[in-house]
Amino acid sequence: MNLETHHIELLGYCAAFLTTVAFLPQVIRSWKTRDLSGISLGMYSLFTAGVGLWLIYGLIIEKWPLILANALTFLLSVSILVLKVTTKTPPKNS
Repeated sequence: MNLETHHIELLGYCAAFLTTVAFLPQVIRSWKTRDLSGISLGMYSLFTAGVGLWLIYGLIIEKWPLILANALTFLLSVSILVLKVTTKTPPKNS
């Protein structure tokens, strides 16, 4: 398969758009309901760190699809992480 550079870039932008937009429903729901009981602090911490590393990688290799997608995803995941840490979860009934 022989793709031209602009087709490869377009593919990257489409992937970046879809994976980033996929976070919006969770962020909106989390901020509206303040219910983060189904969100794992450990998982989201690791995920956010990984996205941060992807952002640094994108900056180093100067690839805008990686930079834009991971910058926005990092901000969205940090917002959920902050909400998770600052929101008190009611104790479960035993």
